[in-house]
Amino acid sequence: MYVPAHFEESRIEVLHALVRARPLATLVTLSSAGLEANHIPLHLSAAPAPFGTLHGHVARANPLWKDLVSGVEALAIFQGPDQYVSPSWYPAKREHGRVVPTWNYAVVHARGALRVIDDPAWLRGQLEALTAGQEASLSEPWAISDAPREYTDRLIGAIVGIEMTITTLTGKWKVSQNQPAENQAGVVSGLNDLGSADAREMAELVEAFSPSRPRDRPA
Repeated sequence: MYVPAHFEESRIEVLHALVRARPLATLVTLSSAGLEANHIPLHLSAAPAPFGTLHGHVARANPLWKDLVSGVEALAIFQGPDQYVSPSWYPAKREHGRVVPTWNYAVVHARGALRVIDDPAWLRGQLEALTAGQEASLSEPWAISDAPREYTDRLIGAIVGIEMTITTLTGKWKVSQNQPAENQAGVVSGLNDLGSADAREMAELVEAFSPSRPRDRPA
């Protein structure tokens, strides 16, 4: 991934926060037939330092777990908020017109060797951790133990675990840092005027990652 210095995000806590907030990863692997991409929710554990470990599962019928090229790292892509940016939001458009559209986004790439785990106990623990994280904010959170044991045992038999110890973690936050302050303010205003949750989230990122703000400001 091309990452200009002004778009680079290297703070582990910020990268981990996006992974936890947007756990559905695009998992890219190399098989005997070439590159394969699967969309899989992955649960992040902070250990081992510094980057942590990703845990997930795939259907037993999915060839991913049986057809991995040995010695080749997998790539997990976590896509954060994204938004089209109109040049009409820039005050510079009215001043000289030398502006063009762009796209703002935040993304994390995690790399590491993929390990296959065909162990019902491990899989149950992975499912419990994944669902607990997603259910935590609900008024009546569901747990694996709410379903009959024989039912979940049968379903667990139809999946296989995967694990990636992260060796490289790369973040790119392209959120108008390369624009002057007045254009950044125009982007924030334009995004907020759109009214959607995604646009408001991007507006918050533009504000938080403005070079005029302290670098340690929470994202």
